[in-house]
Formats: sequence, C-alpha cells, structure tokens
Amino acid sequence: MSEALIEVRGLHKYFGASTRPVRAVDDVSFAIQRGETLGLVGESGSGKSTIGRTLLRLVESTQGQVLYRGEDLGQVSDSRMRALRSKLQMIFQDPYASLNPKMRIRDILGEALQVHGLHAGKQARAARIAELLETVGLRPEHAARYPHEFSGGQRQRIGVARALAVEPEFIVADEPLSALDVSIQAQVVNLLCDLRDKLSLTMLFISHDLDVVEYLCDRVVVLYLGRVMEVAPTADLFSQPLHPYTQALLAASPKPDPQHKSVHVPLQGDIPSPINPPSGCVFRTRCPHAMALCAEQRPELKDLGQGRFKACLRDDLPLVNME
Repeated sequence: MSEALIEVRGLHKYFGASTRPVRAVDDVSFAIQRGETLGLVGESGSGKSTIGRTLLRLVESTQGQVLYRGEDLGQVSDSRMRALRSKLQMIFQDPYASLNPKMRIRDILGEALQVHGLHAGKQARAARIAELLETVGLRPEHAARYPHEFSGGQRQRIGVARALAVEPEFIVADEPLSALDVSIQAQVVNLLCDLRDKLSLTMLFISHDLDVVEYLCDRVVVLYLGRVMEVAPTADLFSQPLHPYTQALLAASPKPDPQHKSVHVPLQGDIPSPINPPSGCVFRTRCPHAMALCAEQRPELKDLGQGRFKACLRDDLPLVNME
C-alpha cells in the first residue's frame, strides 16, 4: 500500500472530571493510507464520532498523536492549523443542523473560499460555486436558494460541496447517511464513491450501516467502548470476522435473504458505561467466549498478518464464515 496520510497513535479522549472521566476514546491507534477509504464501525457510544472530531482537532485529544503527512496536529500553532484545515475537512451527520438557515448556498460555499483565500474575485468565486454544485449533482441556479428550500439529500450534497470547496486531501464523513431517507441514501453513497475516485480523496467513513461500509470502504476498524477490537481489509472482515464482537455485529445486521440463518448468537445487553468500563477486556461482559483471564488482562491489538489485527486473549476460537 501507499504511505500513510493520517496516523493515529495512542489516542485518548476523556470528558468530564479527571477523577471519574468518560473514556470516550481509550488508546486507539490506526493509519489511513493515501487514497484509501477506511471504515469506522461500532455501536452507538463506541467513540466513532469523537475519533472523527479529534482527528480534525474540532475537539482536543487528552493524550496521543494525530499525524498528517508526519506532522503532529496536536503540536501545531493555531495559525498553522487554520492553514491545514483546507486539506482536512468534514461532512457532518445532520444536513439540517450543519447549514446556516440564514445564509444562501452561494454564501455558505463562498465563505469557505474566502476564509482560505481561494478563487479571489467575484466572477472566479461564482464560477467555482457553480462548479461545486454541478459536481455534487445540483444546478448552478441553486446557489441563490436557502437551505430550507432543499430536501435532506440535497442538503447533504451541499454539505459535501462545502467540504470539497477548499480542495481537501482528507475528509471525515461522520455518519453522512443517518439523517436521510433510505430512498436517497444510495444516491449520496454513489456520489461519495464517484468523488473519491475522481478526486483521489482519502476518507474516514464513520457509519453504523455495515452494508454501506462493505460497499464503500477498503478497510474497516471495529470499535467497542472506545477501543479497537479488530482491523481488516473489508472483504476479509465481512467474510470471516475474527473477533467475537465483529461476529456479533455482522450477525445482527439485517439480511436481505429471509432463508439466511445466522451462524452467531446476537449480543445480549447494552454497551457498558464509559465512565466505569469493565476491567481487562472491555467486551468480556457480553462475550460468549469470555474466560477468567479476560477480567484481569487487557488484550493488545495483535498483528495476525495479511493486514489483519485482533484484540482478543483467545487464539483457540473457531473460524466463523459469514457468507
């Protein structure tokens, strides 16, 4: 694979009092290769969105490093970070809340260009805005409208256009489909695929929709309670998951074939509180294969070869074929 564009090393993000913090992200490490789309999956409360925001320094990390082209974003000055933001952009989850209702679309897109000093001059800026709208499947005349005049899918396309306006190299897409009707989710997914290939974008795609992750992503990181459980190439992960949590996630995903029989018992109970996570392996309280050692020892993320990593103390679990 090509060199890593983004490297995350020992990332921690805690909220609240230092004596009893919410451990939203607890020692997470991974890399995103140039031109790659990396999926980040896990149940609600696993820390997915917090990681995405911490990567872009929308929230500050408690500990650890995020490197962009080898540069530690946590150590750069505010002025340097402002300059880097043109290369590091985000598509937000809610297209209804992420666009200023009092601004016309041309002003929403033009603001990003103005802040970063791109396409100076009224005509050049208007031409760029028209180009951006056409790129995401909208018409140039839509620039004069307000956000409330668009559907949810169209608003998310505008959010994509805003992220693309400054010609970024890396985009965090934070559950960009969750607020959309199923009927238009496929349109946005196909748009992201086309733009990724056309513009050679590197992307972190955060989602709870495993079918979309399987379709869009090159590799997948599986999170549970702020920790990485498994990392694998997409095809390998969906055909033969190695971690019991990944197996349970895939088993719980709806299957279009009514004759399909799950090969794994779905998870029981809810994800524990990040204020008081279980000792040892955080998944042990819901794991059907847990043993006494799991309460005492925290499993490290082991390199199993072929791009596969697993954080589990048990090496004797039978392989599960999900196909």
